[in-house]
Amino acid sequence: MKESQQPDGEQLSRGLKSRHVQLIAIGGTIGTGLFLGAGQSIHLAGPSILIAYLVTGLMCFLLMRALGELLLSDLNTHSYIDFIRQYLGDRTGFVAGWTYWVCWVTIAMAEITAAGEYMQFWFPKLPQWVPGFIILILLLALNSVNVSAFGETEFWFAIIKIAAIIALIAVGIGMVVFSVKTPVGHASLSNLVSYGGFMPHGIKGLVLSFQMVLFSFIGIEMVGMTASETEDPKTVIPKAIDNIPVRIILFYVGSLFFLMCMYPWRYFSAAHSPFVQVFTNLGITSAAAIINFVVLTAAASSCNSALFSTGRMLFSLTYGKSGKFAKSMGKLSPSQVPRNALNFSAVIIGLAVLLNFVMPGKVFSLIASVSTTCFIFIWGAIVLTHLAYRRKIGKDTSKRFRMPFFPLSDYLILLFLGFIAIVLCFKTETLIALIASVIWLIILYSIKVIDDRMHRAR
Repeated sequence: MKESQQPDGEQLSRGLKSRHVQLIAIGGTIGTGLFLGAGQSIHLAGPSILIAYLVTGLMCFLLMRALGELLLSDLNTHSYIDFIRQYLGDRTGFVAGWTYWVCWVTIAMAEITAAGEYMQFWFPKLPQWVPGFIILILLLALNSVNVSAFGETEFWFAIIKIAAIIALIAVGIGMVVFSVKTPVGHASLSNLVSYGGFMPHGIKGLVLSFQMVLFSFIGIEMVGMTASETEDPKTVIPKAIDNIPVRIILFYVGSLFFLMCMYPWRYFSAAHSPFVQVFTNLGITSAAAIINFVVLTAAASSCNSALFSTGRMLFSLTYGKSGKFAKSMGKLSPSQVPRNALNFSAVIIGLAVLLNFVMPGKVFSLIASVSTTCFIFIWGAIVLTHLAYRRKIGKDTSKRFRMPFFPLSDYLILLFLGFIAIVLCFKTETLIALIASVIWLIILYSIKVIDDRMHRAR
């Protein structure tokens, strides 16, 4: 079957090939959180950060198994928000859908702004908004062609990120095997325990690191947005999801493991990329330029994913609705992409970038923090939806790709997300973001309640 059949003839093209979805899934777990933000995590937890990534990776894998089972239960849905609406109610679906759309708009805003800063590494006098604007226009044009163009772009973005990590791991293996001398000693496995032990800041440092580690996995659920546009989703989606543990171990745990073997964790700066620090201290003068190119790619990849996600989500939220705006956004182009929804999302992202220049830095940071914190709600809603789905189907063994260890696995994810919410309360800035996120969700829910009452009153 080549297309997702819709009752009124609107059909999303199944143009994403297996290699596209595989690399989209990989790209969703590798971003600037690893290349730039890992220094802060290492500084907080030391080598024990590996435990945080393994535990969080396991929870994300279980989350994706829950999402995968939902997706394969009905391949005609536009997005997983349709399942939330079906099993948790229209109001919860409304809140989850618009929250997800706003979250990705904010992520795109941050990444486009960052892309301008990365370009200034080579062109210091270039206005920051120029490269961001150019990248946004180019990605919008690619996304508007057809879904294959998006898949191909994301495929090559992911290849660049993967190549950088594999190169690091290869260099790390060589340095450890030959005990290569560094400015602060020798590359060795002993560096993992020789500087205050494996858990130098105790359990507190490890616990506090989970918040940053979790947020580095944001985007992993994006595979759930590709199901309705994937060739042979019954084969491709399970394969992409089941490969997540291998990707986490290789790309996250593997790269950080060898970083801390090559260079003692104590010497990493929380404010700089550990990748740049290691290679610069080894005498590779072009390290900063190479990593800057990789993070520029990661930023463009995140913006590409944001355009795809916001376009599909807006299409899903407005599909079949009667309003003028909804009819426009819930319409597909001749090439079977939600072009109007893509254009609207891109305009909002572009306006947000302009607003960033007049906003105080702390306001912008707060908005970004709130958007990432809201993903705890999004992921929790997916798990609750899966629980409701399984209660409905009962012991029907005909369904494929069933969640392992159900229902224990679902409850474990919810406990983990609750644990992260508690961790957010330990720091003032994350506590403010958590409170602001709850207020945002309450406002959205209230808007939906008022809208429903007005609808009934007509």
